[in-house]
Amino acid sequence: MTFEELLRDIQSGKFQPVYLLHGEEPYFTDRILDAIETHALPESERSFNLSVLYGKEVDAVTLLDYLRRYPMMSERQVVVLREAQDMKGLADLQAYIENPMPTTVFAIGYKHKKLDLNTKFGKALKAKAVVLESKRLYDNQIPDWIVAYCKSQKRTIEPTATNLLAEYLGSDLAKVSNEIDKLVLNLSPGAPITAAQVQEYVGISKDYNVFELHKAMAMRDIAKVMRIEQYYAANIKRNSLLGTIASLFNFFSKVYMLHFLAGKSDSEAAKTLALRSEWALKEYRIAAKNYPFAKVCAVISLLREFDLRAKGVDSDSADEDALMKELFFRILH
Repeated sequence: MTFEELLRDIQSGKFQPVYLLHGEEPYFTDRILDAIETHALPESERSFNLSVLYGKEVDAVTLLDYLRRYPMMSERQVVVLREAQDMKGLADLQAYIENPMPTTVFAIGYKHKKLDLNTKFGKALKAKAVVLESKRLYDNQIPDWIVAYCKSQKRTIEPTATNLLAEYLGSDLAKVSNEIDKLVLNLSPGAPITAAQVQEYVGISKDYNVFELHKAMAMRDIAKVMRIEQYYAANIKRNSLLGTIASLFNFFSKVYMLHFLAGKSDSEAAKTLALRSEWALKEYRIAAKNYPFAKVCAVISLLREFDLRAKGVDSDSADEDALMKELFFRILH
């Protein structure tokens, strides 16, 4: 069952006795747990029949007491176990999982990693529970996820705005969705989300963002790259070195691939590079002219070197500004 299918079932009032929500991406786990808390009981029944417990604070014996209670003046009670990865003795719930109370909805939120489903406890969950594994999205999946999220909020979003959000906010889905939610509070109902609105309300500079950096790098515009570097240095919390390296690696990886697509049409090349339009290819073609194949290989090697240095490996400097300035200089020279 997919996240969307499970969320639809919950929102329409279809519930099962046990849910396991686990995996590396916490956003999907939290969304399902929130939906269960919201939709499984009317608000008037939650004070008596909703129990939200945390793995660090509860043991198996106490949790079993909650699970085996009968609902008070309701057809069901709901027990939500958040941060289950921190609970000692979680596997001691195996007997309950194999024979759950029909009047209890039990949701287990196991975040940041997968639960081993090959253990006896895991096999019991596979057999008896609704299991959803939340996988972390790859960077190239984030733009499509943003479009889908906006659509779920009955909004459309311009491609440039989508790419700005994806590049600037990264793959933290909770952060991305939160910024979109805050942004739409400033828009009229149904109005599309534009790049200008993203720049204004999310706080992304019109002149000093990752797309302007990519463009300046592609053109080998040294003066503009240095102006962007100075802006980044003054706003380093919003423009971290590691995030900048990841963005540049994504850009130059496409330039690298483009060198193998000589003779391909714009539509073929754009599709191979997973670009949203042929128009976006223009910048990569300029970069490919300004960075011959050997130079692109050298740039990618540099990015890998500085990624390690930014993480403290073989580095004589912990100053992000100094490392960023050196990286930009060496790419351009």
